[in-house]
Amino acid sequence: MITSKLTSKAQTTIPQSVRAALGVREGDELVYEISGDRVVLSKRQPSAKDDPFRTFEEWDSEADRRAYAHL
Repeated sequence: MITSKLTSKAQTTIPQSVRAALGVREGDELVYEISGDRVVLSKRQPSAKDDPFRTFEEWDSEADRRAYAHL
């Protein structure tokens, strides 16, 4: 069993073996799923909504490609 302590600010360090098993590193987001008295921790998988360039899809039409082809 792997354990960690909770600080007075309700923070904990995720043990290295757990980080390795999840494949997480600095900046990754985690998901907590609560089921009764248990919590499942997993790495958040990026979705298409996370793509910062998806907002430019509205300018990606054939007419736009023709209009801006010379630039």
